[in-house]
Amino acid sequence: MLVGSSKSPLYYQLAEIIIDEIKDKNLKENDRILTEREYCEKYNLSRATVRQAIAYLEKKGYIYKIQGCGTFVSSRMMKQKLLKFYSFTEEMKKQGKVPESKILSFKEKKADEKISKELNIDIGEKVFELVRLRLADGEEIMYEKTYMPCKKMPDLSKKDLLKNPLYDILENRYKLIFSKALERFSVLSADQKTAEILNIPKGSPLIKLQRWTYTGIEIVEYTVSSVRGDSFEFEVELEEN
Repeated sequence: MLVGSSKSPLYYQLAEIIIDEIKDKNLKENDRILTEREYCEKYNLSRATVRQAIAYLEKKGYIYKIQGCGTFVSSRMMKQKLLKFYSFTEEMKKQGKVPESKILSFKEKKADEKISKELNIDIGEKVFELVRLRLADGEEIMYEKTYMPCKKMPDLSKKDLLKNPLYDILENRYKLIFSKALERFSVLSADQKTAEILNIPKGSPLIKLQRWTYTGIEIVEYTVSSVRGDSFEFEVELEEN
């Protein structure tokens, strides 16, 4: 119900109602929402207020218009808040998506010059290389490679990773306490191999995400991910101290 005495303007209250319907899946992707007139009648609002709410939702990416057909619910772009450690599986569940991780390969190898630099270890030191494809609702979202020093997680196996999330294993089995993570973003175009893996056209926009995860002053994980730019966005919320 919209409250005239609320501190929030009426258009924003209506927008929040529609967003809640989308999040609760009362309105699903590509469903048509009510017309402006119907919203006016349902909530006793002016046409200008409803138009403002619709414009706000369109700008935020919740809805889209088709001339002569109406206004529809957009495919929900997945958001990832950056100012906290995250689990792909848990984040997708929060957003109503069904997560899936496919392990494409898992092996032990010797760190080359690049990986030794990223993990701050000696060249030739043994590392685990974990290559995964991340999906949400069956759609390929992220292709990632993770490198970890073997000495920090002895006897880690593919069988372990098939049973439990990586971070759960590191925290619960190996008692690693994460102190911080550094993430770096850049934009690139999908090469042929990545395009085939993510099932997108070659040259499609990608977000390259690199993450260094620390326990104390030591780096225990370096991950480089190629994320589809058309289905994922990253969000930072800044608060005044």
